[in-house]
Amino acid sequence: MRALTYYVGVTLDGFIAAPDGCYDFFPVTEPLLEFIAQEFPETLPTHVRSQLQITAPGTRFDAVVMGRATYEPALQAQITSPYVHLDQYVVSTTLPADVDPSVQVGRDPVPLVRRLKGEPGAGVWLAGGGALAGALLDEIDVLVLKRYPIVLGAGIPLFGAGAAEARPFDVVDERTLSGGTQVSTYARAT
Repeated sequence: MRALTYYVGVTLDGFIAAPDGCYDFFPVTEPLLEFIAQEFPETLPTHVRSQLQITAPGTRFDAVVMGRATYEPALQAQITSPYVHLDQYVVSTTLPADVDPSVQVGRDPVPLVRRLKGEPGAGVWLAGGGALAGALLDEIDVLVLKRYPIVLGAGIPLFGAGAAEARPFDVVDERTLSGGTQVSTYARAT
């Protein structure tokens, strides 16, 4: 069965973006880019991979699931298929189904993810956002958090608003990159 991995950047106080959805305060350093290029190259948008001359296909994910707000910056840049190298799914109640032939639009994330997890292939990357991650919390198998040494004070939380219920995860890897960004990997506790 394929795993759903929520791989995302987060501030020390648990926000993935500012209240307006902006995330440009996250520092993009050379050590971070090297880490992503080596460990998660498929998570870089196709146009960024091209600019950085990254050709590694990646081995972790062959599908990406994102919410409308996560997809919106690509649309604003007139990029309707930001991850050409992955199967792309956008969860939205307002996006037209025919936004791009290589992007599938769905309304209900849980059945979508359960279907994807049951299909053959590499892992499924949950790219965000927080509300979608909250809706899919019980489906998330792995968390990979890039914790930046920044406190934001307010913003879009890692898991959106939801019912309080403890869901244990085990730490399986921790790294600190030069510049202070910590990358922690957690697996759902069994």
